[in-house]
Amino acid sequence: MVKILVIHGPNQNMMGTRQPEIYGTVTLEQINAMLQREAGELKSEVVVFQSNFEGALIDTLQQIGPECDGVIINAGALTHYSIALRDALAGLAKPAIEVHLSNIYAREPFRHQSMLAAVCRGQVTGLGWRGYLLALRALVDLLREGEAVP
Repeated sequence: MVKILVIHGPNQNMMGTRQPEIYGTVTLEQINAMLQREAGELKSEVVVFQSNFEGALIDTLQQIGPECDGVIINAGALTHYSIALRDALAGLAKPAIEVHLSNIYAREPFRHQSMLAAVCRGQVTGLGWRGYLLALRALVDLLREGEAVP
């Protein structure tokens, strides 16, 4: 069974209420429930973790990541400046897909740079909550087909 670690970074706990015109009205709990349902249909497993603290995300990648086959990560603002999170993801040496609810390339210029993109297999951006499900399907398929390289 494929096991995927889903990391939600800072402010993701406020989904559904924080700037709904940008991030939508679906809550983190709803997204996690959809991921659990989708994982069941894909005969896979997801482990979800959210924190507003960079160190906790890094600790989770180091402690739980090795038990998993791949990672889906929405690092929030840490995407744009966290070399430490990038290094933890690279050091895990597991395939990862970066997810963003909004299109970071259609927003402020500082959001156009992702520190994580170079160590991720792919990126889903601008499709709202659907991006998580697309990332899960893609990552499970890539892993099963033996094409998921970090």
